[in-house]
Amino acid sequence: MNAASSKIREQLEARERELLAPQAAKSANTRGRLRVEKEDPIRPAFQRDRDRIVHTKAFRRLKHKTQVFFSPAGDHYRTRLTHTLEVAQIARTIAKVLRLHEELTEAIALGHDLGHTPFGHAGERVLNELAPREFNHYEQSLRIVDVLENNHQGLNLTWEVRDGIARHSKGKNGMPVGAPPEQRASTIEGQVARVADIVAYVNHDIDDAVRAGILNEGSLPTSALERLGRSSSERIGNLVSDVVHQTIEGGMTEIRMSDPVLGALLELRSFLFEAVYENQIATAEFAKAAGILGGLWEKVRQRPEEFLDTRTIAAEGVDVAAQDFLAGMTDRYAVDLFERLFIPKPWVGPRVVY
Repeated sequence: MNAASSKIREQLEARERELLAPQAAKSANTRGRLRVEKEDPIRPAFQRDRDRIVHTKAFRRLKHKTQVFFSPAGDHYRTRLTHTLEVAQIARTIAKVLRLHEELTEAIALGHDLGHTPFGHAGERVLNELAPREFNHYEQSLRIVDVLENNHQGLNLTWEVRDGIARHSKGKNGMPVGAPPEQRASTIEGQVARVADIVAYVNHDIDDAVRAGILNEGSLPTSALERLGRSSSERIGNLVSDVVHQTIEGGMTEIRMSDPVLGALLELRSFLFEAVYENQIATAEFAKAAGILGGLWEKVRQRPEEFLDTRTIAAEGVDVAAQDFLAGMTDRYAVDLFERLFIPKPWVGPRVVY
């Protein structure tokens, strides 16, 4: 390592100690990686992790994975990738104001959905039913960065990023703030990514549902709108502001929200589950997705040498390899493979010259 280059990294680490809040994570104080490796000559540890995530195949595949609407025809609907970018933007805004480690926060936000299945949460439910062991996307996200990426060597990320990815999920009834310590990220940056996730999806999913004609804005809960705002940008602004002020007033011990604002946010989430996520019109195509994933599950397990990773089969079995394969698919790849394996093609006989 060039001495001048390593001095650049050390200067950046010193700047973190000088400028960041006492409660913020510091690159130089990371709890380390799964495997010891040389430090980068210029980039501190968390910046390096952020860069590694952005360059993964799993991150690139997010652009063709469902957020709410399956393979939407319009150009302006969110995908899993644009959702991830919106989460990262909101998370980094909060981190900047609170003087937390922005790049650690961003790394967790960018990596939080890497393990999401095709066809959104419907795909996750299907895979959970098919696989012998419980499947959830946040554990798969961690498996991707620990094992599957980089030709099965993993990314060797820091403990802090891995912890944030593993604990970002809230589920239908989980709390974005105020969860028991064992259920929330150990760093305050990881807690920021968790709350930014719900702030992002509640607001952009309303926007997409209105655009799709599933919702009209007049049907949104009036009390929640009066508390948070009528437009998406106004709601996001008020939510971020509340998180910042409540967290500072609470002494920066954990990420907080005021009870009225948290209640309004959870009211909007409950409304979305009833009106959008579990709406028969919006989810009609997902019944077909269940058939696609079920058919592929059986087929790839019958022909593992053709489709599945032999290293995973040898170490963990066919079912785990099949789970990795299906979870990593984009929506369009799953549909294309299903058509190739199950849909007969018209026979084209030899050309006859009359």
